[in-house]
Amino acid sequence: QVRLAESGGGSVQAGGSLRLSCVVSGYTKSTNCMAWFRQAPGKEREGVAMIRTIGGSTWYGDSAKGRFTIAQDNSKNRLYLQMNNLRPEDTAMYYCAAGTCGDYDLLRPNQYNSWGQGTQVTVSS
Repeated sequence: QVRLAESGGGSVQAGGSLRLSCVVSGYTKSTNCMAWFRQAPGKEREGVAMIRTIGGSTWYGDSAKGRFTIAQDNSKNRLYLQMNNLRPEDTAMYYCAAGTCGDYDLLRPNQYNSWGQGTQVTVSS
């Protein structure tokens, strides 16, 4: 079973940056993708960015394009999300996820079956 633990959240002002980190343990043979999701109060969980564990191809949600970068360090079993030019609407709980992805809908939550507990990001104006 894949176990995930996020860190790096916090409070920043608009325009600032944060780097989220996720420690990954217990990879399974079927795990082929990792992702970051976020969920704000009263809203649905939203896919932010994903990366394939083999090959490293990435995919970003519209809100993340041009501002966020997902990366993995397989030697350290870590997944990262660098977030720049943060906006108040980025305020949410951010979750690390692992799963077995097909070829489509790579940022749909149902592609992922392992989730961390989340780390809170708050952006003030």
